[in-house]
Amino acid sequence: MEHITLLLAIVVVTALVFDFTNGFHDTANAMATTISTGALKPKTAVAMSAVLNLIGAFLSVEVAKTISGGIVNEDGLRTEVIFAALVGAILWNLLTWLVGLPSSSSHALFGGLIGAAVMSAGWSSINGGTVVTKVLLPAIAAPLVAGLAAMLATRLTYRINRNVTDEGQLKSTAKGYRAGQIASAGLVSLAHGTNDAQKTMGIITLALVTGGVLAPGSNPPMWVIVSAGVAIALGTYLGGWRIIRTMGKGLTDLQPPQGFAAQTSAATVILASSHLGFSLSTTQSCSGAVMGAGLGRKGGVVRWSTATRMFVAWGLTLPAAGLVGAGAEFLTKQGPWGIAVTAVILVGGSFAIWLASRRQPVDHTNVNDTGDDEPQGVVTTAMAAVQPPPVGGPASDLSTTIPAPASSPDDPARPPAKV
Repeated sequence: MEHITLLLAIVVVTALVFDFTNGFHDTANAMATTISTGALKPKTAVAMSAVLNLIGAFLSVEVAKTISGGIVNEDGLRTEVIFAALVGAILWNLLTWLVGLPSSSSHALFGGLIGAAVMSAGWSSINGGTVVTKVLLPAIAAPLVAGLAAMLATRLTYRINRNVTDEGQLKSTAKGYRAGQIASAGLVSLAHGTNDAQKTMGIITLALVTGGVLAPGSNPPMWVIVSAGVAIALGTYLGGWRIIRTMGKGLTDLQPPQGFAAQTSAATVILASSHLGFSLSTTQSCSGAVMGAGLGRKGGVVRWSTATRMFVAWGLTLPAAGLVGAGAEFLTKQGPWGIAVTAVILVGGSFAIWLASRRQPVDHTNVNDTGDDEPQGVVTTAMAAVQPPPVGGPASDLSTTIPAPASSPDDPARPPAKV
């Protein structure tokens, strides 16, 4: 029993570490567009997001119940499985943060949990119906819905203001959109705390059930809710600057109206899913909204090479985290020495990734520096090629001079020049 108590404590601490990485990994969801458009200073933005993430953690427990009692069967599940799942999720989070890709922390957690559970008890330990309806389907639908809503909202916004030409009115409108963008970014932060903090609450509750501390089907205790909210808030305040740069400047160039449309659309989708208990990826929702807002402005483009890398990361998250989780569970099944080796791999891998990130540091001072422009790619180049030329400007590449025949000016066969 003493060994179980020690292991359970290790699992709870590891879950809070994952929650911390979730915070700085997903800060970009709420604040990338706000920072890139200049609506808020970087440090102010992450501080505001941290506070609202903490508040959001107390608003609901529906997603936590989906994780603690839905994805895997609790009967016969060992506490070591939870530890192995968290190892897979943390390492994948840190790796994608290193390369600046906004992958899904939620799917990293689900992948690690599924891989570890299958290694421990086989495929029968997974509730396939719950995985499909509350994880996979929302993963496909959320970015599409958020992207479409953001694109339509952006087009509507620009259409409403198409006749505004006075310079004073333009400045006033831009100021209003910046204020709206700050408010909508706060709403996304609140939604992120409501959805993502609950995932850690759910995983800790599941560990407490497997350790015999709680009865199956129990709601998260208050100390679990508080600790998960604080952990994700601290991670958010740290700021995942690499991913903020990708979301704010790497996918598309946003103006304040687009930022407002993107944030509002993403927040609506996230809050609706939290209410229904769908554990969707806030990262995918916000990324889809940013791309939709980029396409919604006339002449706006999306850097599809960056988007493609992001899509690949989305597709790899579940299986990659699952493989790491399964490998970690294979080690933990060997006994105390296997658990110790797994912990060493987690700490060593995390430290190695942190050292690699110091070679080219990104922080609040250079988050909006894009460096060398990325090639636009075939789709963006084709879109730019069909844009109409400026009205009223001369076509500089045309010539009205017709070269004369090669004959001499005095040649009688040469027709007289027309005046």
